[in-house]
Amino acid sequence: MTEQSLLARSIRTILFAGVSSAFIATPVLAQQEEVVDGEEQVEEQVERIAVTGSRIARPELSQATPILSLSADDIEKFASPDLGQILAELPAVGATNTLIGNRESNASAGTSSADLRRLGANRTLVLVNGKRHVAGSPGSASVDLSTIPSSMIERIEIMTGGASAIYGSDAVSGVINVILKNDYEGLEFSGQAAGSTEGVGARTHEFTILGGGDFMNGRGNATFYAGLNRIQETMENDIRQFQSWGTILNPEDTGRLDGIPDRIFVRNVGSEYISGNGVILADNFYGLLPDGSYVVQPPRQGTNSALFGSFPDGCDTCAFTQDYVNLQPEVNRVNVGSSLNFDMTENARFYADFKYTQADIEQQFQPAFTTSTVINVAENPYLDEDLRQNLLGKGIGAATMFKFFEDWGNRTASNRRELFRFTSGVDGGFDLGESFFTYDVYYGYGETRNRRQTLNESIPENIAAAVDTVRDADGNIVCRDPDGGLVNTGGECVPYNPFGQNATQEAVDFMSADVTRDDKITQEFIGASFVTDTGSLQLQGGPIDIAFGFEWREETSETITDEFTRRGLTNNAATPNEYGEYDVTEGFVEVNFPILAGLSFAEELSVDMAYRGADYSHAGSADAWKVGMVWAPSSEYRFRGTFGKAVRAPNITEAFSPRSPGFVNITDPCDQNNIDNDPNRRENCAALGVPDDFESNTNVSIDLISGGNPNLDPEESDSLTAGFVWTPEFIENFSATIDYYDIEITDAITFIAPQTVINNCVDSESGINNNFCSQVTRGSDSQLTAVESGYLNAASLETSGVEMELNYQTELGALDLPGSLSTSLFVNHLIDFVNFPFQDQPEQDNVNTGQVGDPEWQFRFTANYRLDDLTVSWATRFIDRSALYDVTPRLEAYENLGPAYVGSMFTHDLSAGYSFTENFRISGGVRNIFDKVPPGYTGNALYDLTGRRAFINATYEF
Repeated sequence: MTEQSLLARSIRTILFAGVSSAFIATPVLAQQEEVVDGEEQVEEQVERIAVTGSRIARPELSQATPILSLSADDIEKFASPDLGQILAELPAVGATNTLIGNRESNASAGTSSADLRRLGANRTLVLVNGKRHVAGSPGSASVDLSTIPSSMIERIEIMTGGASAIYGSDAVSGVINVILKNDYEGLEFSGQAAGSTEGVGARTHEFTILGGGDFMNGRGNATFYAGLNRIQETMENDIRQFQSWGTILNPEDTGRLDGIPDRIFVRNVGSEYISGNGVILADNFYGLLPDGSYVVQPPRQGTNSALFGSFPDGCDTCAFTQDYVNLQPEVNRVNVGSSLNFDMTENARFYADFKYTQADIEQQFQPAFTTSTVINVAENPYLDEDLRQNLLGKGIGAATMFKFFEDWGNRTASNRRELFRFTSGVDGGFDLGESFFTYDVYYGYGETRNRRQTLNESIPENIAAAVDTVRDADGNIVCRDPDGGLVNTGGECVPYNPFGQNATQEAVDFMSADVTRDDKITQEFIGASFVTDTGSLQLQGGPIDIAFGFEWREETSETITDEFTRRGLTNNAATPNEYGEYDVTEGFVEVNFPILAGLSFAEELSVDMAYRGADYSHAGSADAWKVGMVWAPSSEYRFRGTFGKAVRAPNITEAFSPRSPGFVNITDPCDQNNIDNDPNRRENCAALGVPDDFESNTNVSIDLISGGNPNLDPEESDSLTAGFVWTPEFIENFSATIDYYDIEITDAITFIAPQTVINNCVDSESGINNNFCSQVTRGSDSQLTAVESGYLNAASLETSGVEMELNYQTELGALDLPGSLSTSLFVNHLIDFVNFPFQDQPEQDNVNTGQVGDPEWQFRFTANYRLDDLTVSWATRFIDRSALYDVTPRLEAYENLGPAYVGSMFTHDLSAGYSFTENFRISGGVRNIFDKVPPGYTGNALYDLTGRRAFINATYEF
């Protein structure tokens, strides 16, 4: 029986939801009708339950935990369909896993996730309308924000700090709650387009239809949306400041800590060892031209590593890896969805939400390559005759060839991503004596599928057979061994001309394979939450509010690879199929004690507490709790704070990924350029038999064996926030908040990076008799050849900082000016951000505070002026000066690089919108007006890399 397509089942589900609501309906008064005061209060409580950070309704500034909000109007001004990149412009969110941040990841191509506090996307919980959302990448819990259409967003609420006691696992660094539009009446068409004004490209287009209406005299509402968006493929070569920057050894350096940078950034760092046409390594390096002729490779002007160097004047026969990498892939996405609400009774509302999204992503990677192909100089009929005689005259009968197979085309990862999500439930409320009682009983199912096809993966043994060519008796060029090659059913070998760009399609087909990988992720949950109070049993400040409930959730992840991949027939290591699943049952309770209210010294004094207990099928039990307090000595001043413990259970990759081979790029700590970066290295490297002045083959990959760990425990974190809120009566519509945060994660689940394993082997104070050295393999020439790694509850992370938010709105009439003005300023000061790869080795800390990606200061300021139907907005964003070197004090690495910093960056945006009629509105603007981009030696996605671009939006409502 053929499995139903995800789209077909999605359509059937929403049809079922609509039909079922009609059968559930009963002829009673709509809840929205005004009846008695008590019932109006119940309605208000139902509406106000959706408050991020608590299941008990409270105004935003009366919560113990700070909340940052982003409205639909704010989102429009970012002019991007990539919600992850939009959020990354907020000072509290990192850009680690955005569309651009994922540009070199095959598995995550086209996905975009949020990374609060830079503690990892897996530690950021994303909710949609307060409910969980299925993950976007196999084995992880990270939500692909690009599957949430920005045109459907009503607002986004961000709570930073541990929130596991409220929402469960994954909320270690905070919660992002995306609230979508519903109860819409009318029909709306909207379109958006954006593109570079400087010829960079990076164009985007988005078109959306939104429609909805009430039925049965307003008792129900159905809303439907459909949209498509496109993000243009942009290569790194399209970015103006990217000019193959890299580092080389500084020729003026006289030694460590001499006041002179050890390495300096220069343009045009490439490799004379390899190119897209091929390089023959013999008595000299012979670079090939597209027609197969040759030149002697030019000498490098500075050394980056054994294989890479600087070529200030360029080099047509060298490889520059930037040529092959996307800044962002091409994405073509279609979104459809709907929501349904129906008041069954005055105390019960049925609701359902459905969405389906399909995206086609094309991502480019460097071509397949070879560094071991042997050329028979005397017999290879394709070899340039002049070069043949040159080599034979020097007694060279065999030569090694390095080549990127540009004549095959880039390796292209084509992803078809599909996501389906359905949630439904019944909520409502009623009076219970002198108390109110509200409830929400819900069910959800989500499924993500991805088929990834990677084109032009090489089959090494077939390449060797196809390159080993001769002329037969008739003078035809053939393979020396027609049956040669690992994938050859007999006599199929096709001769290949590796010199230049002269491959035939038949030869490419013989030497390469298109491989596929199918991912399937599912999430299913059921739960209920209830909110009530103690009615007549009150404290001085009022009745005690209580929320409680339960949730059950199951997560699965499956990856099926094709036979080529499983057998390791291509240049990639053999990769097995993967499958993992777990379920969790949770119960939670939250209580708010309004101790005092309306007193001269206590306008408000309240304490809230929350507890959640969870039982994971794969990780055992875990508890999370929090305590918060709000004290307002007067209506103008408010102090708030929370302290709690959050947990995160291991995800499926961390727990269930099978140990399997792969490849990894590393840097050898025993290399002569790295040997003194740790005081223990030189002695330990010598103990391993590594010679003095050793030069490693860097910028190449070595074998890796890695996998999951079924014995992992949930990680824990302690989270503290303490702040102050000021709402002065003498400044109307002004508020100021300042909050200190501190998060410490212990027993953090971490993949022990292969580089960390290699470094720890030779950095240990106890010598080389440690567990790490047993996981590292070196060849007889001392070159690294293999490393083993995996996941452990071994690390700890600490981060702390201060955030400030100022908001002000005013009518300008008092200044005899027309219109109104609203402003907002959000500032983040990072005090400390430290990663301890091994929490039992606190001396081996890794400080990130002030490095690129983790600036000490960030802020975003916006100002909006409104005059009748005209709105003009200005926004500016600041990123502090950030270090390019490792700022960990014990490493004393401040002289490692020159320049050592990316300077502070200001960018400015200007936009305007005008409503021509009640139904028709156009807005547009320019982002990064002054075209401020970072220097080309950083490509961190936190920065605006593309520069100035213009955008326009148009909306028409019927």
